[in-house]
Amino acid sequence: MRPTLLSRTRRWLGASALALLVGIGGVSTAFVLTGQAANAQVRNVAQIAVPQVNQQQGFADLVDAVKPAVVSILVEAQEPARTVQRGGDFEFNFPDLPEGHPFRDFFDQFGGPGGPRGQGGDAKPRQFMAAGSGFIISEDGYVVTNNHVVSDATKVTVIFEDGSEQVATVVGTDERTDLAVLKIEGKDLPFVTFEDTPSRVGDWVVAVGNPFGLGGTVTVGVISGAGRNIGGSSYGDFLQIDAAVNTGNSGGPAFNTNGEVVGVNTAIYSPNGGNVGIAFAIPAHTVKQIVDQLINNGSVTRGYLGVSIQDVTKDIADSVGLANARGAIVREPASDGPAGDAGVKSGDIITHVDGDQIDDALDLSRTIASKAPGSDVELTIWRDGAETKLTVKLTELTEQAAPTEDQAPVPPADVPESTSSLGMTLVPNGDGSGGLLIQDVEADSTAAQRGLAVGDVLLEIDNKPLSTIADYDAAISGVQSKGLDTALVKVARNGEARFIGLPLGEEG
Repeated sequence: MRPTLLSRTRRWLGASALALLVGIGGVSTAFVLTGQAANAQVRNVAQIAVPQVNQQQGFADLVDAVKPAVVSILVEAQEPARTVQRGGDFEFNFPDLPEGHPFRDFFDQFGGPGGPRGQGGDAKPRQFMAAGSGFIISEDGYVVTNNHVVSDATKVTVIFEDGSEQVATVVGTDERTDLAVLKIEGKDLPFVTFEDTPSRVGDWVVAVGNPFGLGGTVTVGVISGAGRNIGGSSYGDFLQIDAAVNTGNSGGPAFNTNGEVVGVNTAIYSPNGGNVGIAFAIPAHTVKQIVDQLINNGSVTRGYLGVSIQDVTKDIADSVGLANARGAIVREPASDGPAGDAGVKSGDIITHVDGDQIDDALDLSRTIASKAPGSDVELTIWRDGAETKLTVKLTELTEQAAPTEDQAPVPPADVPESTSSLGMTLVPNGDGSGGLLIQDVEADSTAAQRGLAVGDVLLEIDNKPLSTIADYDAAISGVQSKGLDTALVKVARNGEARFIGLPLGEEG
C-alpha cells in the first residue's frame, strides 16, 4: 500500500465511495516560514511566544499561541481536458482505463470514456478548487506548504484564523521534497519558527491544520519513527507521527511542546483514505534547507554525483569482505558524470561522504543532494578488499541527469557451451551484449533463493566481466582463492543491472 498525499481534494458533496474507488486525494494546510529563513532583516517582534507546556493540563496554551500563524489554503486550479460526468450534487472525473480493464464496463454505464453511452462530448479543461494547510514563518508574510497543494494553481488564497483572506504569490516549489513557499503582504504578522534540535522518537507532537475543510483542527500524538522512506519520494527521511492527520492537513505544521515546527505533514498511510494512526511529515531540517533556497533563488539546486546505486545487503558485504552491510554499491557510473570522471567504478561501495557514514543508497542520495553543485566531496570507497578515497567535484542535478549503463564487453563468436553451477544452467549471451544467460534455475537452489531467474544475464563476478564459461570458472576460483564463501555477482534483468551476493555453497 502506497502512502496517500493529503491534498488536492475536490469539493465533494456526496459519492464518497466513488471518490475512494478512484483514489481521490485530500485537503492540505500551509504554514508561514520563520523570520530567519525568510529574511535576515526581519525583526522578531511578531514571533509567537509559547508558554511552558504541562502535559497533565493539556496543550491549550500552546495551541492558543501557535494557531494565529497556521493558515488554510484555498486553491483554484485547472486540470487537463478529461471526460467528466456531472450528476446531481457531485462531479466525477473518469480515470483513463485501457480496453479490457475490469472496471471499464462499470464506468461505461455512467457515460465513461470510450463507452457506447459516453456523454462527455468534447473534453474541456476542468476548473476545480482544493484546500490545504500551511503556516507563516516570517512577520513579512512568507508561508510554507506542500508543493502538491499548490501545483497547477491559477489562484492561491490564504485564509487566516479570523476568517480574513489574502491572495498569495507562489515564490517557489520543489517537487522532489514536496515543499512550496508562498508570499502574502503584511507586517508584524504572527509567525512560528523551526526547531533547532531534532526531536526524538517518543516526543510529543501537536498537528494543526484544515482536515476535510473543517478549519483549524488540533490533534496530538508522538513521533512514532524517523528516517522513514515512503513510496513516491526520492529522498525519504520522513518523520512518522501518530497524531491524527487526514485529508486537508497537507502542508500543515506539526509542533513540539515548545511551539516549534518539527515537520510539515504531507502524507498518510491508509487503506481507506482516512487516519489510521500512521502519518508522515517532512522533518524541519529538510524544510529549512529547501525553504531558504526557494526564498533566495525561487528554485532548488542539488549536487549530482552521477551513479546508479543500490543498498549493500549482508550477502554483498560478505562477498567483498566488508564487515558491516552499510553503504551504497555503485551499479554503474554515468558515462559523462563527475563520479566516473573521478575514477569511481562499477562495484565500488561508497561508505562515507566527507567523513560522514553512509547507511544505504537513499542516505547517499540525500547526502549528495544536500551538497552544492560545484563543491568537492571526498568519497570513502571499499574496493578490492580495502578502503580508498576519491575527490569528486559535483555538478548540478537536473531532471534529465541520470546515469547511463555501459555495456559489458562483447564476447567473440563462441561455439555453444554451457555449465550447471549453483543451481543454474548458464550459456553465453547470444545477443552480442556480453554476459552469461541463465537458461534454467532449480527451484530450491541458492540462485533461486537470491531471486535469480531464467532470462537474467550474469555480467560480472567479483568485478570480472563474463563472456564465456571459462570466464565464469576463473571468477569463481578467484573468489575461493580469497577465502570468501560468497561471490559478488552483477546481474542484468530487462536492461537494468544490480548486484547480489551469491553464496557459493557446493561450489565452495
